[in-house]
Amino acid sequence: MRSMWKKTGCILMAVLLSLLLCGCGISGGAEETKKNTQDEENNTQENKKPPLPEKLEVTDEGVPVLKVYQLDEEETKEMDLETYLLGVVAGEMKNDWPLEALKAQAILARTFVLKFCTEKESKYQGADISTDIEEAQAYDATGVNERIEQAVGETRGLVLSYHGELPYAWFHAHSGGVTERAVEGLNFEKEEPGYTKVTQGRESVQAPDDTREWKAEFSEQEMLDALKSIGIQDIKQIDSVEVGKKGESGRAVTLRINGENVSAPELRLALDSTKLRSTMITDIDVLDGKVVFSGKGYGHGVGMPQWGAYGMAEEGKTAEEIVRYYFDDVTVEKLW
Repeated sequence: MRSMWKKTGCILMAVLLSLLLCGCGISGGAEETKKNTQDEENNTQENKKPPLPEKLEVTDEGVPVLKVYQLDEEETKEMDLETYLLGVVAGEMKNDWPLEALKAQAILARTFVLKFCTEKESKYQGADISTDIEEAQAYDATGVNERIEQAVGETRGLVLSYHGELPYAWFHAHSGGVTERAVEGLNFEKEEPGYTKVTQGRESVQAPDDTREWKAEFSEQEMLDALKSIGIQDIKQIDSVEVGKKGESGRAVTLRINGENVSAPELRLALDSTKLRSTMITDIDVLDGKVVFSGKGYGHGVGMPQWGAYGMAEEGKTAEEIVRYYFDDVTVEKLW
């Protein structure tokens, strides 16, 4: 009997030891699985970071250095990207705007310059980019204050990323209530990017009246000159102007002038985009040798409306929430 109990005890001890060893193995496996998952997440995160333009040198802190052509001084100056960005944000937004709106602008502006330097060459020889608004972004070093410095400083190195690539970080003043895709709003000639979207603009009620709604008047000769500048030579007088094809947001994609289709975004730029403020046109009158447009919003309507950023900041949204609202399937990544 004693021998049988002794044998049974040994069996029980063996079973317990086996269970303990299995338990250790299960635990070790869970830890290994957790580690592998974490490694995969880290690798995925790493893959989301867009590469810096190869042609740019960087400081010891990893910040790209730019050769910036200063239009007002007619000379090229070297500065790190974060310093350049101060003048851009001050040029693109008023320096007393809500901080989170300024920070959202800083993220897009930083993305914009890196995308520019990745794909384009400045028209000013020896420069990477310029302060010429016709080439790049607005710039106003005199408008830099503590608020601008805080917005740029708190977003240091942050850019938008679309699956590890720099997107086109489009922005404009006011969407007129609804944003638009690039092909329709900008006459974008490449395939529509996966991150553009048609969505509510969410603009602040603080936006000026002439930004929300406007009228623009052009003489027949101004219309004819603008048409010639975009390659339309056969129209000799203006008999009729009406909206042709519309985009999803309601913007004019084409205008029909004397029955001929004309690109609305191209004609807007040719006429004067500060007068014909958007292609969200609500009415057109042709009378007494003049063409009078009525419309809403200011700018091409693609990406982030700045007055929308203002409005969302008023609602308590963060800069990251703001930029991710206006662009689909993007992340905000820190490059330095």
